[in-house]
Amino acid sequence: MTADDSYDRLDDDDYPAYTMGRAAAMLGTTQGFLRAIGEARLITPLRSEGGHRRYSRYQLRIAARARELVDQGTPIEAACRIIILEDQLEEAQRINAEYRRAAEAAVATEAAEAPTAD
Repeated sequence: MTADDSYDRLDDDDYPAYTMGRAAAMLGTTQGFLRAIGEARLITPLRSEGGHRRYSRYQLRIAARARELVDQGTPIEAACRIIILEDQLEEAQRINAEYRRAAEAAVATEAAEAPTAD
């Protein structure tokens, strides 16, 4: 990958652009905090060729949410579990909405195709 290719990926929320030190500084936390949420499997940073952790903007948003909960007094393991459950709920609601739209479309199609009584 060339430098020009890297610049094109900076808009990608999943591109691991941030080192652990930079990510910790951006979040106002420690590198140990990032390691802890990694050990709790809340986020799994990618590794550079040299083995260093790299974080994406998406992962930083999740880490920021974890920090918010921890700052409110929630133990880190509980904060990670809360975030995982929130994510699962959001995904279930998204799937439910898709099923609802599909069912409504099927009912509308059936109604449109139903023979009319003369």
